Amino acid sequence: MRFGVFYELQLPRPWEEGDEHRLFHEALEQVVLADKLGYDHAWEVEHHFLEEYSHSSAPEVFLAAAAARTKNIRIGHGIRQVIPNYNHPARTAEALATLDIMSNGRVEFGFGEGATRLELGGFNIPAKEKRAIAIEAAEQIANMMTMTPYPGFEGQYFSMPCRNVIPKPMQNPHPPMWMACTNRDTIRVAASLGVGALAFSFVDPEEAKNWADIYYGIIKSDECKPIGHSVNANIAMVSNFSLHHDRAEAIRRGHEGFEFFGYALNALVAHDTVPGRSNLWGSYIEARGNRTEEIVEASKRADAIATGIGTPDDMRKHLAAFEEAGVDQVIFMQQAGRNKHDQICESLELFAAEVMPDFAARRVERERKKAEELAPYIEAALNRKNRMPELADEDIPVVKASVKKAQVNENTAAD
Repeated sequence: MRFGVFYELQLPRPWEEGDEHRLFHEALEQVVLADKLGYDHAWEVEHHFLEEYSHSSAPEVFLAAAAARTKNIRIGHGIRQVIPNYNHPARTAEALATLDIMSNGRVEFGFGEGATRLELGGFNIPAKEKRAIAIEAAEQIANMMTMTPYPGFEGQYFSMPCRNVIPKPMQNPHPPMWMACTNRDTIRVAASLGVGALAFSFVDPEEAKNWADIYYGIIKSDECKPIGHSVNANIAMVSNFSLHHDRAEAIRRGHEGFEFFGYALNALVAHDTVPGRSNLWGSYIEARGNRTEEIVEASKRADAIATGIGTPDDMRKHLAAFEEAGVDQVIFMQQAGRNKHDQICESLELFAAEVMPDFAARRVERERKKAEELAPYIEAALNRKNRMPELADEDIPVVKASVKKAQVNENTAAD
């Protein structure tokens, strides 16, 4: 299996001067550390207006900074909002290609559409159509990154004339594509589109196996019709992450932050919001009471808490179950709530030293067998792809010069 780190850039209230600056730079330090320790991916989300829950509204800037400071770790949009109201498809294609060049071909392109009224309403996006809009845009972004010139498009949700979208990405044909998934239905959609599944739901290994079986069953079927110019057959799942040799200490350090993550996610959908006056952390503390020590005591009666919070042995068992289920990557949600920077770094180091080697030793053969098994299915899927026809030279439309500019040039030449 491969391992990633994931950032929402959460910042619970109350806020002090300099808190956002500290948050961003500590997260960047964590990515640099993860790169040195051998983690495979660094993912960052794009959200808008979600106070306390996510201050990551311009991930392309953060990821560019991360790319400049790292050597090997893959730089992942997990995800970029691709609906044109958020980001015009041509701008997304340009940004992805530029980041791919600057990172020497390390970009992963996860796409999504947003889920809350704060985001959708803020950009005047119809909630019932958001997935269809996002899929239409994602397909055209892939075309823009691969076609010279891009022939233009008249779609249901956006249109664009013929242009050559530059630069082109370093990776051929384009960075691997992923889709945000939260349930079995979206897992099916991702597989049918031939893109990786970024499963942003905390599920147990049994349900993870169900998701993996559904996903790979569709990848191998006639239902898979890729929207990209390659098939990225991978399923990644998020996990809590707090590691210490003392399980009770791992819980004290990590449990509260991850519980807040779940609480805030639900509250943003189920509770009314007054912009600029959020109090998610305060309402969370009021709702939960002081349960940390109670949870610590309960953990002493179990062999493992099986959630990504615990000892290195707990983590091995947790990950082995996901590996057996068919999950390709586990993405660690280590920055959540008020989890502390130094403790996050300690967890990253402990995992790399004592857990990661066990799984890295099996990775090469596992991935070789998988690639060999899927090769004929991927070839068949790409043969089913609905491809946008390339334009012949004589069919490329001429973009007429401005009349006023032409007249100015003529007058200048006469003088």
